[in-house]
Amino acid sequence: MNCLFCKIIAGEIPSAIVYQDEDCVAIRDINPQAPTHVLVMPRRHFCCLTTAVAEDPALVGRLMQACVKVAQLEGLTQDGYRVVTNIGENGAQTVKHLHLHVLGGTKMSEKMS
Repeated sequence: MNCLFCKIIAGEIPSAIVYQDEDCVAIRDINPQAPTHVLVMPRRHFCCLTTAVAEDPALVGRLMQACVKVAQLEGLTQDGYRVVTNIGENGAQTVKHLHLHVLGGTKMSEKMS
């Protein structure tokens, strides 16, 4: 498989790991859209949230728990943060491996971007 995130998870591509556990790896985004921008991705390859919910819905809950843990580690829980995932071409998904964006450190716009 030629998946960028699978290679990061396997340690083939260096990255700034913020958090990891048996289910996921969280890394700093190399093109941050906020002062704090961390990607939380499952170790197991799923193309997107739709597939993960169908095949392993409990994992999706654990990924959300990891997002909260990342927010705590990054000091975002007091003022708030955003968790986003993009699905498919119309949802602006650029890497076909499920990942959740944890964004914070600034007031977020209410507009869709």
